[in-house]
Amino acid sequence: MAQARRVAAKLDIPFYVVDAKNIFRETVVQYFLDGYVRGETPNPCLLCNRQIRWTFLLDHALALGAEFMATGHYARIRNSEFGIRKLLRAVDETKDQSYVLHVLTQEKLQRALFPVGDYPKAEIRQMAESFGLPTASRADSQDLCFLAGDDYRNFLARHAPQINQPGEIVTRDGRTLGQHNSLANYTIGQRKGLNVFSPVPLYVIAKHAQRNVLVVGTVDERGFAELTARDVNWLSGEVPSAPFRADVKIRYTARAVPADVIPLENGTRARVRFDAPARDVTAGQAAVFYVGEEVLGGGIIG
Repeated sequence: MAQARRVAAKLDIPFYVVDAKNIFRETVVQYFLDGYVRGETPNPCLLCNRQIRWTFLLDHALALGAEFMATGHYARIRNSEFGIRKLLRAVDETKDQSYVLHVLTQEKLQRALFPVGDYPKAEIRQMAESFGLPTASRADSQDLCFLAGDDYRNFLARHAPQINQPGEIVTRDGRTLGQHNSLANYTIGQRKGLNVFSPVPLYVIAKHAQRNVLVVGTVDERGFAELTARDVNWLSGEVPSAPFRADVKIRYTARAVPADVIPLENGTRARVRFDAPARDVTAGQAAVFYVGEEVLGGGIIG
């Protein structure tokens, strides 16, 4: 906050502080905890963008007389000839954050500005330095903000201790190989630290919270031919009338891969069928659909 205040003073613009502590705890942090209780690996940034930035903070900005809200996300917006606001990847694809913005609706996009998305990150730093801003050399943020540098497993142990229950490690065909100390301590695709004997490398391929079972498999078993996404948001506001081809990202850092996307249940769900099996499909993460540079929509992997 102190840095933001100094930047505002340097630019001679008003600086307001809004206390979002309670709503952030009740929505974003609780979403994170609930996801792990379900055996998922949630991405709380998705809910933060939808509920905190683009609802709670936007409403405050509009009440102050603002017409738009600008954020530092690396993404771009373009207007279609029909007045639809399209969300595009950033110019700097290594910093692109369009994945976590797929939750925005047309109502929110009409108010959104992403001024840094048209520039490489290095050029943004040069601009900040030329303006004498104290954030010019600030390190990139890597971790979840509410962890404050702590390990997420320590955070879960403090705030959701009930999930730290040991259980079986099994193969896909049901053979028991050992014991895990808590499903929350493992990630999909993990190889090291399983502490089970096998003549071939094994990886975490699934977590079943109801049975408290960790499922492991060989490298060939890491691939999934399809997935189903829930709570799908279509950024145009209209559900595609037919299946379509897209490049689909299944994690923030993953490379988008080609697939068929089939809208289901009036567009609230979608089935994704990959051209080639996709590794490490993780429940709780988002599947985001790209056509070219444009984000068409996305939902939570079930």
